[in-house]
Amino acid sequence: MRNIRMTIQYDGSRYKGWQKQNIKGTSVSTIQDKIEKVLSKMTGEEIQVIGCGRTDTGVHADKYIANFKTNSEKKLPEISKYLHEFLPEDISVTSLKEVSDRFHSRLNVISKTYVYTIDNNRFANVFLKKYSYHVEGQLNIEKMREASKYLIGTHDFKCFSGVKDKSKKSTVRTINYINITEEDNIIKIEYNGNGFLLNMVRILSGTLIRVAKGEIEPIKVKELLEERSRSELAEKAPAKGLCMKEVKY
Repeated sequence: MRNIRMTIQYDGSRYKGWQKQNIKGTSVSTIQDKIEKVLSKMTGEEIQVIGCGRTDTGVHADKYIANFKTNSEKKLPEISKYLHEFLPEDISVTSLKEVSDRFHSRLNVISKTYVYTIDNNRFANVFLKKYSYHVEGQLNIEKMREASKYLIGTHDFKCFSGVKDKSKKSTVRTINYINITEEDNIIKIEYNGNGFLLNMVRILSGTLIRVAKGEIEPIKVKELLEERSRSELAEKAPAKGLCMKEVKY
């Protein structure tokens, strides 16, 4: 069988995240489901698309990586043309590449980069409303940067995740860097790490926003890490401001 790697760009506004959901009697619209249906129709096979990870309801992606296996003899330009013709306008497969049978888009990941966008203008920019979180009032970027330093490195991020207490899966992750930039009152928080837990980037972002508002001090982020339990102080930011930027293998 051929193993084909895809780079996908999507606007997650109207989808329940990446992962297909099997709920009897309910139609759940997800990115994975849309792509699988188009590929299955094209090949006449039951195609399973493997994604590099889950994204929450409403989260976007610029260079999401996935792969699928097929016996189809269609050439890549034909597959690309078919996908562009039959996928919704808010999902685009920007590149296709034949890869080794051993390539697995999730298991082979070295690092992922996410970007959270904040619109800090007095009035929300209408062209960014779907892709940013509008926060009124002056934000202290330096305090946000100070707090972010406590998050860099290998830590147990359970307190900054939506992982249930009963889960036996490890909540230890490594954040390689956090870059915070600001231009024309648009603030971008870029996270790079070896993996991220459920809701982790949104909760980190919401907490850093609270620091920037002066609601909590930067040192509190360090204390929350050490407590290793969910706190109301660790606030989850809206999904629409989050975008998966890049995946490295």
